[in-house]
Amino acid sequence: MWKILPAGRNWGDRRASVFMYQLTRESNAIMRNNLTGAGLIFSGIATVLALSACDAGGAGPAASPTGALPEAPTAAGGESHQAVAEPSETAKPSVKPAGTGSTGSAGGGLCKAADVRLSLGDGDTGAGRTTRPLIITNTSGHLCGVQGFPGVSYVAGEDNHQVGAAAFRAGAKGEIVRLNHGESAASVVVFANVANYDAGICKPTSVTALRVYLPQDTASTLVKMSGTGCANDKVAGDQLTVNTVHKAG
Repeated sequence: MWKILPAGRNWGDRRASVFMYQLTRESNAIMRNNLTGAGLIFSGIATVLALSACDAGGAGPAASPTGALPEAPTAAGGESHQAVAEPSETAKPSVKPAGTGSTGSAGGGLCKAADVRLSLGDGDTGAGRTTRPLIITNTSGHLCGVQGFPGVSYVAGEDNHQVGAAAFRAGAKGEIVRLNHGESAASVVVFANVANYDAGICKPTSVTALRVYLPQDTASTLVKMSGTGCANDKVAGDQLTVNTVHKAG
């Protein structure tokens, strides 16, 4: 509808009024369209939310029973995998054969000086020499072994200095002899009668003990005895001879 302008206004005012009227109508129309579109959008969002709520309530996964493991997410190939706890592998005890490759005394290794008691057995004299067994007795609380030749030499004086050459090792090295507590092994020691040597070469000297090293040990033990040895370590022949260890019977 066209509005009739009051008398007294000029044509320019009339044209301005018409323009403002049309602009007002168009603005109102645009606002109505925008509100209608917004209403449709909000209506669509509400519908989607309602459908989602329905799906969540009716088609969702059932609650897991008490103590059940939850299902893992579906894999790309369409298979679903349930998490299962695998039992840990039982630890196997480490087993080491007794007495193999061990240099310690515990657990069947080699006997050390602190594990044994040393003594000289009764002698057998003849043909310019005396034979006596060096007895090695296990006094420890564990199994240990002895193999090979003990180191044997004469000593004298308060400082226990060595007299002459150490014992010569005769024969082949024997097998290891394993000793439980209280058991003994022996090595035969041969003592030459040094009175048969030239005194000027031998230089006879009174001795007070034997210094003994167990095979493959660095600690020595003194075994008391009395006798005579050659101070010269270059005499012909051997004033002492030692044999490999064997089981004492």
